[in-house]
Amino acid sequence: MSADWLKTSAAELGRGIAAGRIDPVALTEAFLEAAEHHAETGRIYARLTPERARAEALSARDRATSGTRCSALDGVPVSWKDLFDSAGVATEAGSALLKDRVPQEDAPVLAQGSASGLVCLGKTHMSELAFSGLGLNPVTATSPNINDPKAVPGGSSSGAAASVAFGLAAASIGSDTGGSVRIPAAWNDLVGYKPVLGRVDTRGTVPLCERFDTVGPICRTVEDCALTFAAFQGEEPADLSGPELGNRRIAVLESVALEDLREAPARAFEDGLKRLSAGGAGIVHIRLPEIAEALQLAGILFTAEAWGIWREVIEANPAAMFPRIYERFRSGAGVAAADYVAAWRRLEEIRRIWAKATAGFDAVALPTSPILPPDAGRLMSDSDYYVTENLLALRNTRIGNLMDAPAVSLPTREASCGFMLMAPGRTDAPLLRLAAAAEKVLR
Repeated sequence: MSADWLKTSAAELGRGIAAGRIDPVALTEAFLEAAEHHAETGRIYARLTPERARAEALSARDRATSGTRCSALDGVPVSWKDLFDSAGVATEAGSALLKDRVPQEDAPVLAQGSASGLVCLGKTHMSELAFSGLGLNPVTATSPNINDPKAVPGGSSSGAAASVAFGLAAASIGSDTGGSVRIPAAWNDLVGYKPVLGRVDTRGTVPLCERFDTVGPICRTVEDCALTFAAFQGEEPADLSGPELGNRRIAVLESVALEDLREAPARAFEDGLKRLSAGGAGIVHIRLPEIAEALQLAGILFTAEAWGIWREVIEANPAAMFPRIYERFRSGAGVAAADYVAAWRRLEEIRRIWAKATAGFDAVALPTSPILPPDAGRLMSDSDYYVTENLLALRNTRIGNLMDAPAVSLPTREASCGFMLMAPGRTDAPLLRLAAAAEKVLR
């Protein structure tokens, strides 16, 4: 039975605990044992937290026995990206710059997750300081890809996705600044959810760009994402009952979002649109040329803020960084203050244009990434290939961050090809409900 638990959805595990069929302690031990013996654990987990996991599982067992469970996932083992502060346990954000950094208290989101009964198995590897969508990290570890041992897993929440894909966590919590939840979810055939900015408390989270940083789950199903998100928020989950596609209007964002698609992602997206249409959804193609302009502004907005946050730490020890990540940070040094202010003012105008153009739709659809996971070896040896693939990997997901739109990546019938839905509004429940309906036809 324990082997089956490793591939079971978090929601089903939670229901098993509630019904008395699954003991949270035995469940946690099954995941810990799997992690201790798995060949890829060292590339997935930066560090396991077995003592904490066992203590939390014992408490979950007591609550299950007494009928006082804190959430639908009380007692379910999960992983946390190694940028969430954890009391007494190193939080290094995939960088030698933060080696042996040990916080004194949990980040609020981790503390709330534990209060809701999520069992913390450990902290997962990530792209250095979260500044890459590829998941390549020669400084600490490059996590594996579930579909291709030679490929990168996507980032920056690379180990988070791998922990679920390889059966070493029932769900994972990552961060998303430009696609860092959705890219690894897509490339490992999982569901990844990015909420709107400010929806989750990011205090105690190692920052990249605070005006874009968000926290989101990577899971096996939309239901798992909804329940995990609710657990670390300490709120009731979105109601996903009876999701339907009929009479839903879905916009397809043309122009830049559909340019330079590789064969498999293009095929998966077209198949997905046909399946949604067959399910009753109305598909309407729209053009927003301003989105291409917004993506150009990203080169100013992201790099300038990242450099402003990390300049002193990086300049104190630049040799400790992976050169390609250092170069990305350092590019922000040349951004003039006037250009940064002007870029933000223009982005706010484009956000208003986006809101008006998409207001009549239930969601906007686009491929999660225009490319498949690149070859890790070539990324290390070919600098031009690294730059091209990194920018393409994050291009479509970054639209959601720039427009501050909640977004979810869903797996398709093509390996490592995600189908993304972005909501015009700033609410979670309608998008998650639509995603649950889309999930049924896309798989």
